[in-house]
Amino acid sequence: MKKIVVLLFAFGMAFNSTATERADHSLWTELLKEHVSSSGNVDYKGFKDDMERLDEYLIELKTKAPQGDWSKNEKKAFYINAYNAYMIKFLLAKYPVKSPKDAKFSGKDIWHFRMVLIGPQRYDLTQIEDNVLRTMGDPRIHFAINCGAKSCPKLLNEAYEADKLSAQLTSATKKFLANKTHNVITAKKVKISKIFEWYADDFKGDNSIIKFLNKYGPMTVNADAKIEYLEYNWQLNGQ
Repeated sequence: MKKIVVLLFAFGMAFNSTATERADHSLWTELLKEHVSSSGNVDYKGFKDDMERLDEYLIELKTKAPQGDWSKNEKKAFYINAYNAYMIKFLLAKYPVKSPKDAKFSGKDIWHFRMVLIGPQRYDLTQIEDNVLRTMGDPRIHFAINCGAKSCPKLLNEAYEADKLSAQLTSATKKFLANKTHNVITAKKVKISKIFEWYADDFKGDNSIIKFLNKYGPMTVNADAKIEYLEYNWQLNGQ
Protein backbone atom coordinates (compact mmCIF):
# COMPACT_ATOMS: atom_id res chain seq x y z
CA MET A 1 0.00 0.00 0.00
CA LYS A 2 2.84 2.34 0.90
CA LYS A 3 4.48 1.68 -2.48
CA ILE A 4 1.23 2.51 -4.26
CA VAL A 5 0.91 5.84 -2.43
CA VAL A 6 4.51 6.72 -3.28
CA LEU A 7 3.95 5.85 -6.95
CA LEU A 8 0.76 7.91 -7.10
CA PHE A 9 2.55 10.86 -5.50
CA ALA A 10 5.42 10.57 -7.98
CA PHE A 11 2.96 10.39 -10.88
CA GLY A 12 1.16 13.47 -9.60
CA MET A 13 4.41 15.39 -9.32
CA ALA A 14 5.39 14.39 -12.86
CA PHE A 15 2.01 15.46 -14.20
CA ASN A 16 2.14 18.81 -12.42
CA SER A 17 5.66 19.46 -13.65
CA THR A 18 4.48 19.30 -17.26
CA ALA A 19 1.54 21.69 -16.76
CA THR A 20 2.94 25.08 -17.77
CA GLU A 21 1.49 28.46 -16.91
CA ARG A 22 -0.33 30.21 -19.74
CA ALA A 23 0.36 33.80 -20.72
CA ASP A 24 -2.24 36.33 -19.61
CA HIS A 25 -3.24 38.55 -22.55
CA SER A 26 -5.62 40.78 -20.56
CA LEU A 27 -3.13 43.66 -20.31
CA TRP A 28 -2.72 43.59 -24.10
CA THR A 29 -6.50 43.84 -24.45
CA GLU A 30 -6.53 46.85 -22.10
CA LEU A 31 -3.84 48.61 -24.13
CA LEU A 32 -5.57 47.88 -27.43
CA LYS A 33 -8.93 49.13 -26.21
CA GLU A 34 -7.32 52.35 -25.01
CA HIS A 35 -5.14 53.06 -28.04
CA VAL A 36 -6.78 51.42 -31.08
CA SER A 37 -10.11 52.54 -32.51
CA SER A 38 -12.81 50.17 -33.74
CA SER A 39 -11.68 50.97 -37.29
CA GLY A 40 -8.09 49.98 -36.50
CA ASN A 41 -6.59 53.47 -36.28
CA VAL A 42 -3.66 53.35 -33.85
CA ASP A 43 -2.95 56.16 -31.39
CA TYR A 44 0.85 55.84 -31.35
CA LYS A 45 1.26 58.94 -29.20
CA GLY A 46 -0.96 57.41 -26.55
CA PHE A 47 0.79 54.06 -26.85
CA LYS A 48 4.15 55.81 -26.35
CA ASP A 49 2.92 57.23 -23.05
CA ASP A 50 2.01 53.67 -22.04
CA MET A 51 5.38 52.08 -22.81
CA GLU A 52 5.80 50.73 -19.27
CA ARG A 53 2.58 48.73 -19.52
CA LEU A 54 3.48 47.51 -23.00
CA ASP A 55 6.89 46.38 -21.72
CA GLU A 56 5.12 44.61 -18.85
CA TYR A 57 3.09 42.64 -21.38
CA LEU A 58 6.20 41.80 -23.41
CA ILE A 59 7.77 40.40 -20.23
CA GLU A 60 4.65 38.25 -19.85
CA LEU A 61 5.26 36.86 -23.35
CA LYS A 62 8.95 36.21 -22.67
CA THR A 63 8.45 34.45 -19.35
CA LYS A 64 5.43 32.36 -20.32
CA ALA A 65 6.39 31.01 -23.73
CA PRO A 66 4.34 28.22 -25.32
CA GLN A 67 5.23 24.71 -24.22
CA GLY A 68 4.44 21.20 -25.42
CA ASP A 69 1.25 20.93 -23.37
CA TRP A 70 -0.29 24.01 -25.01
CA SER A 71 -3.07 23.49 -27.54
CA LYS A 72 -2.66 24.63 -31.15
CA ASN A 73 -5.11 27.48 -30.58
CA GLU A 74 -3.22 28.62 -27.47
CA LYS A 75 0.01 28.74 -29.45
CA LYS A 76 -1.61 30.43 -32.43
CA ALA A 77 -3.24 33.15 -30.30
CA PHE A 78 0.01 33.68 -28.39
CA TYR A 79 2.12 34.23 -31.50
CA ILE A 80 -0.46 36.47 -33.20
CA ASN A 81 -0.50 38.66 -30.09
CA ALA A 82 3.30 38.56 -29.87
CA TYR A 83 3.66 39.64 -33.51
CA ASN A 84 1.26 42.55 -33.08
CA ALA A 85 2.67 43.70 -29.73
CA TYR A 86 6.25 43.68 -30.97
CA MET A 87 5.26 45.47 -34.16
CA ILE A 88 3.87 48.27 -31.98
CA LYS A 89 6.98 48.20 -29.76
CA PHE A 90 9.35 48.49 -32.71
CA LEU A 91 7.35 51.29 -34.32
CA LEU A 92 7.28 53.21 -31.05
CA ALA A 93 11.05 52.88 -30.80
CA LYS A 94 11.36 54.88 -34.04
CA TYR A 95 8.24 57.02 -33.73
CA PRO A 96 7.38 59.39 -35.34
CA VAL A 97 7.64 57.63 -38.70
CA LYS A 98 5.47 57.97 -41.79
CA SER A 99 5.62 54.27 -42.64
CA PRO A 100 6.73 51.03 -41.02
CA LYS A 101 9.27 50.86 -43.84
CA ASP A 102 10.98 53.88 -42.26
CA ALA A 103 11.70 52.02 -39.03
CA LYS A 104 15.29 50.77 -39.29
CA PHE A 105 17.47 49.09 -36.70
CA SER A 106 21.19 48.99 -37.54
CA GLY A 107 20.27 48.87 -41.21
CA LYS A 108 17.64 46.15 -40.77
CA ASP A 109 13.98 46.74 -41.49
CA ILE A 110 11.33 46.23 -38.86
CA TRP A 111 10.58 42.69 -40.07
CA HIS A 112 14.16 41.47 -39.70
CA PHE A 113 15.10 43.03 -36.36
CA ARG A 114 15.78 39.97 -34.23
CA MET A 115 14.55 41.20 -30.87
CA VAL A 116 11.25 39.36 -30.43
CA LEU A 117 11.96 37.65 -27.10
CA ILE A 118 9.96 34.48 -26.46
CA GLY A 119 11.33 32.29 -23.67
CA PRO A 120 15.06 31.76 -24.29
CA GLN A 121 14.67 32.37 -28.04
CA ARG A 122 15.08 35.47 -30.17
CA TYR A 123 13.03 35.84 -33.32
CA ASP A 124 12.32 38.50 -35.87
CA LEU A 125 8.79 39.22 -37.05
CA THR A 126 9.31 37.40 -40.34
CA GLN A 127 10.32 34.25 -38.45
CA ILE A 128 7.21 34.47 -36.28
CA GLU A 129 5.05 34.75 -39.38
CA ASP A 130 6.80 32.29 -41.71
CA ASN A 131 8.30 29.70 -39.37
CA VAL A 132 5.60 29.61 -36.70
CA LEU A 133 2.21 30.94 -37.74
CA ARG A 134 2.17 29.95 -41.42
CA THR A 135 3.23 26.39 -40.57
CA MET A 136 -0.06 25.99 -38.67
CA GLY A 137 -1.90 25.84 -41.99
CA ASP A 138 -4.49 28.54 -41.31
CA PRO A 139 -4.37 31.37 -43.90
CA ARG A 140 -6.73 33.45 -41.76
CA ILE A 141 -3.67 34.44 -39.70
CA HIS A 142 -2.73 36.87 -42.50
CA PHE A 143 -5.75 38.97 -41.57
CA ALA A 144 -4.96 38.98 -37.85
CA ILE A 145 -1.32 40.07 -37.82
CA ASN A 146 -0.73 43.76 -38.43
CA CYS A 147 2.25 45.36 -40.19
CA GLY A 148 1.55 48.94 -39.16
CA ALA A 149 0.51 50.16 -42.62
CA LYS A 150 -2.86 51.41 -43.87
CA SER A 151 -3.27 48.53 -46.34
CA CYS A 152 -2.69 45.94 -43.62
CA PRO A 153 -5.64 44.22 -42.00
CA LYS A 154 -6.69 46.36 -39.07
CA LEU A 155 -5.23 45.83 -35.63
CA LEU A 156 -8.02 44.28 -33.56
CA ASN A 157 -8.67 46.25 -30.39
CA GLU A 158 -8.62 43.16 -28.20
CA ALA A 159 -6.19 40.29 -27.75
CA TYR A 160 -6.67 37.03 -29.59
CA GLU A 161 -7.68 34.31 -27.13
CA ALA A 162 -7.60 30.54 -27.62
CA ASP A 163 -11.19 29.94 -26.50
CA LYS A 164 -12.64 32.24 -29.18
CA LEU A 165 -9.81 32.24 -31.70
CA SER A 166 -11.65 30.72 -34.64
CA ALA A 167 -14.49 33.24 -34.36
CA GLN A 168 -12.00 36.11 -34.05
CA LEU A 169 -10.03 34.96 -37.10
CA THR A 170 -13.15 34.48 -39.18
CA SER A 171 -14.46 37.90 -38.20
CA ALA A 172 -11.12 39.58 -39.00
CA THR A 173 -10.97 37.86 -42.37
CA LYS A 174 -14.53 38.73 -43.36
CA LYS A 175 -14.14 42.36 -42.33
CA PHE A 176 -10.91 42.70 -44.31
CA LEU A 177 -12.42 41.16 -47.45
CA ALA A 178 -15.53 43.34 -47.18
CA ASN A 179 -13.44 46.52 -46.91
CA LYS A 180 -13.47 48.07 -50.41
CA THR A 181 -10.30 50.02 -49.64
CA HIS A 182 -8.44 46.71 -49.54
CA ASN A 183 -10.47 44.53 -51.93
CA VAL A 184 -12.96 45.14 -54.74
CA ILE A 185 -14.85 41.90 -55.30
CA THR A 186 -17.38 41.12 -58.02
CA ALA A 187 -18.53 37.85 -59.54
CA LYS A 188 -16.41 38.15 -62.69
CA LYS A 189 -13.41 40.14 -61.49
CA VAL A 190 -11.65 40.70 -58.21
CA LYS A 191 -9.07 43.29 -57.28
CA ILE A 192 -7.58 42.07 -54.03
CA SER A 193 -4.85 42.82 -51.55
CA LYS A 194 -1.27 41.97 -52.42
CA ILE A 195 -1.31 39.78 -49.32
CA PHE A 196 -2.83 37.10 -51.57
CA GLU A 197 0.03 37.51 -54.05
CA TRP A 198 2.83 37.60 -51.48
CA TYR A 199 1.56 34.51 -49.69
CA ALA A 200 0.19 32.66 -52.72
CA ASP A 201 1.50 29.33 -51.39
CA ASP A 202 -1.00 29.59 -48.52
CA PHE A 203 -3.93 29.90 -50.91
CA LYS A 204 -3.77 26.69 -52.88
CA GLY A 205 -5.92 23.56 -52.98
CA ASP A 206 -8.86 23.80 -50.60
CA ASN A 207 -7.70 27.31 -49.69
CA SER A 208 -7.38 28.55 -53.28
CA ILE A 209 -8.01 32.26 -53.63
CA ILE A 210 -11.44 31.88 -55.27
CA LYS A 211 -12.54 29.25 -52.75
CA PHE A 212 -11.24 31.41 -49.91
CA LEU A 213 -13.09 34.48 -51.22
CA ASN A 214 -16.29 32.50 -51.57
CA LYS A 215 -15.99 31.18 -48.04
CA TYR A 216 -15.20 34.47 -46.31
CA GLY A 217 -15.93 37.23 -48.84
CA PRO A 218 -19.02 39.39 -49.28
CA MET A 219 -20.30 37.69 -52.47
CA THR A 220 -19.90 34.62 -54.67
CA VAL A 221 -17.06 34.81 -57.19
CA ASN A 222 -17.04 32.83 -60.44
CA ALA A 223 -14.46 30.08 -60.67
CA ASP A 224 -12.92 31.73 -63.75
CA ALA A 225 -12.97 35.26 -62.34
CA LYS A 226 -10.05 37.49 -63.29
CA ILE A 227 -7.73 38.31 -60.38
CA GLU A 228 -5.75 41.53 -60.02
CA TYR A 229 -3.79 42.86 -57.06
CA LEU A 230 -4.13 46.35 -55.66
CA GLU A 231 -1.20 48.58 -54.80
CA TYR A 232 -0.26 48.54 -51.13
CA ASN A 233 -0.50 51.73 -49.08
CA TRP A 234 2.53 51.73 -46.76
CA GLN A 235 1.56 54.88 -44.83
CA LEU A 236 1.41 54.41 -41.07
CA ASN A 237 -1.98 53.20 -39.80
CA GLY A 238 -2.31 55.93 -37.20
CA GLN A 239 -0.61 58.94 -35.73
